[in-house]
Amino acid sequence: MISSNQKITSLPEPLFTSQQVREGEKVVAQQLGIEMYTLMELAGASVFELIQTYYTETRKLLVCCGKGNNGGDGYIVARLSLIAGYDVTVWQVGDSSALKGDALRARDEFLAAGGVIDSPENVVADDIDIIIDALLGTGISGEVRPFYSHVFDRLNQSSKPIVSIDTPSGLDTDTGFVLGNAIEADRTVTFIGVKQGLVTGRARAFTGQLHFAGLGVDKAFTQQNKANATLTNNHWLNHLPQRAKDSHKGTHGKLLVVGANNGMSGAAYLASAACLRAGGGLCAVLTHEASVTPIRTLLPEAMVDACTTQSLTDRVNWSSAVAIGVGLGRTAWSARVFDQTLKLAMSLDLPVVIDADGLYRLSQSQSDLPVLKNHIMTPHPGEAAQLLNCRIGDIEKDRFQAIRALQKAYGGVVVLKGAGTLIYNGQSMIVCHAGNPGMANGGMGDLLTGTILGLLGQGKNTVQSAILGTLIHSIAADEESKEHGEVGMLASDLLPQIRLVRNHDNYVSS
Repeated sequence: MISSNQKITSLPEPLFTSQQVREGEKVVAQQLGIEMYTLMELAGASVFELIQTYYTETRKLLVCCGKGNNGGDGYIVARLSLIAGYDVTVWQVGDSSALKGDALRARDEFLAAGGVIDSPENVVADDIDIIIDALLGTGISGEVRPFYSHVFDRLNQSSKPIVSIDTPSGLDTDTGFVLGNAIEADRTVTFIGVKQGLVTGRARAFTGQLHFAGLGVDKAFTQQNKANATLTNNHWLNHLPQRAKDSHKGTHGKLLVVGANNGMSGAAYLASAACLRAGGGLCAVLTHEASVTPIRTLLPEAMVDACTTQSLTDRVNWSSAVAIGVGLGRTAWSARVFDQTLKLAMSLDLPVVIDADGLYRLSQSQSDLPVLKNHIMTPHPGEAAQLLNCRIGDIEKDRFQAIRALQKAYGGVVVLKGAGTLIYNGQSMIVCHAGNPGMANGGMGDLLTGTILGLLGQGKNTVQSAILGTLIHSIAADEESKEHGEVGMLASDLLPQIRLVRNHDNYVSS
């Protein structure tokens, strides 16, 4: 009944809006001759099965029910637990007389089984083993009301594990944005179709381990509803290019990294090293003259020179793809180098990865530059806000809308970094399933730029390189965290992992 795994990779790839699921489940149920109450029973049963699977020592449950169908799911869980011999406490948040339809039926069947309904207490009792969040479902609009918010605080402040039904209450399942306050779940079971907002942005801090239960109608639902976005999984690494037996260094790209102002050599080093570790054949680096020696010392495999008008012209003409912006800085030298690089690359229709200070320059001078084409932009939320002339909060409030606005304004392929990185080319929306908080430190973006560049050199187009580069980068960070933990992870720690993931046989089966 329930398809679940402690890894988010177990989730199906199609992602949907909340409205698609709410409307689509009714259509599918009608076509298959299934009552909506039967789906509610299946949803409750799948949550109960998860409790039995992952919380084997549990004997006493607190089930918190709201007034809608999400509360009805909670009453199903409460009844099944009661019948199975668990000690069940139910908090009804809001007037239970407001329940109607299937939710009312679920409540009445719980009462008929001998259940008792209580009002919320000021604290969660010490003897409670697990909390079930069935308060607010996917239909929430606007900020969470104060009374619910206070209940959320009581539940979150307890030390008890929380399982949320369909979504952590208070979370916008279309955007991943927290509507004032939300339940911080340890596990979330979502149904029929995975809602896109559960896998990106702030949602990653609230869903805990995300599980999926199709309730027996997910295949029919997916056939009838076009996915709004797509979630990656490890098997996508099967699309990485394999090396021919007679290949040579020129076969896998002539890649150019332009950046590294005075004192910022590390950024270009990380990008160029990642480019080579991801399988790029030849890598040249053009930098401020003060950064030449440090990069040559750190990475003898790269060809490193000072960036002059002549060296830049020669190297761009030599290149099959270019990355611009890592450690570039925001000086007059930076602006001149960025403008020259972009104009040369665009004139030759070379694929270009634009990151970091290159994005800053782009945000300041778009009207002075050639029309962008054949390019990949990799902003984090702060850079995205600069590019769209808005606040970071506006970006994070709706990451899907933000990346669409970026792509509309600047074209190409956009990689909006962060928890649940998004990739969008104007047609397909992709969400990266991998990655972890250990990546929240300096240099990680430089690695991503280099990894994408390396794939461009191996014949992948801009969309493929952006997706696979993001995937390699994020899985590499996950593998590093498994070995050494998240805290203290350095960008340079990922270089060996990038190589291992690029040689991907050990990862596609996980």
